[in-house]
Amino acid sequence: MLQEHNFIINEESGRLDKVLTDLLPSITRSHIQQWIKEGNVSVNGEKMKANYKVQPGDEIAIVEPELVSLEVLAEDIPIEIVYQDEDVVVVNKAQGMVVHPSAGHQTGTLVNALMHHITDLSGINGTIRPGIVHRIDKDTSGLLMVAKNDAAHEKLAAQLKDKTSLREYIALVHGVIPHEKGTIDAPLGRSKQDRKKQDIIDGGRAAVTHFTVLERFKDFTLVSLKLETGRTHQIRVHMKYIGYPLAGDPIYGPRKTLEGKGQFLHATTLGFKHPTSGEFLTFEAPLPKLFEDTLNDLRNV
Repeated sequence: MLQEHNFIINEESGRLDKVLTDLLPSITRSHIQQWIKEGNVSVNGEKMKANYKVQPGDEIAIVEPELVSLEVLAEDIPIEIVYQDEDVVVVNKAQGMVVHPSAGHQTGTLVNALMHHITDLSGINGTIRPGIVHRIDKDTSGLLMVAKNDAAHEKLAAQLKDKTSLREYIALVHGVIPHEKGTIDAPLGRSKQDRKKQDIIDGGRAAVTHFTVLERFKDFTLVSLKLETGRTHQIRVHMKYIGYPLAGDPIYGPRKTLEGKGQFLHATTLGFKHPTSGEFLTFEAPLPKLFEDTLNDLRNV
């Protein structure tokens, strides 16, 4: 069975792979580049390379072959399901759990667990990422929305693209932020020095993060963050960029930090318009015990 995506370009511009990544926010750029390489993407009826410059009026067609064999196994792993109906599931992911299988993480992921607990998941992202509309990092805890069918998946992904969904995080950062609020508007891309990292890059993908100070400690600040965009490592890179890296972050933070199991970052609030009813739903997840205990320790310093 084939899945098809068709787009007529209006205002979008830039490289073909970048434009398609913006149009299909639930699918990674590397995945899209693979589609292009395999000849599954055409522009005005012709095969183009990933660096083709998209023009207004271009008609882009993607024919995505659906994977037949299921390589990902269902595993009886406990997960916290906050909400579930016929179209969508909201999960409170634990810190330390990878969202979907990848090199080095074939088992023990959220997808492995979902396949055990949920009978139906959307197939838009293939067998490796069934139902996954958006992701959070392995060591970030908190709320994720999961689609149970393709129609719901497309509507939820469109809300991410249109910036109409609500995603708020709480983070503990190094340093004492003197002002109450701020906005970080800095484009992100893969680091030229380390391909495993993201960095602030001229010409990178637009990324906007709003933050509000919740509480100050001797050497740390607790902040609430609201995302306009959902780029890889966005909060972690943006807070480092302004001089307040996340506590516990093994990649972007300082070596001497608070004891924990990775960055102190929690997706605390998630809101979206239900794909069928149209009702705007909002969910909240309390801070994990380790995070809360750390804050209490800082309050007693």
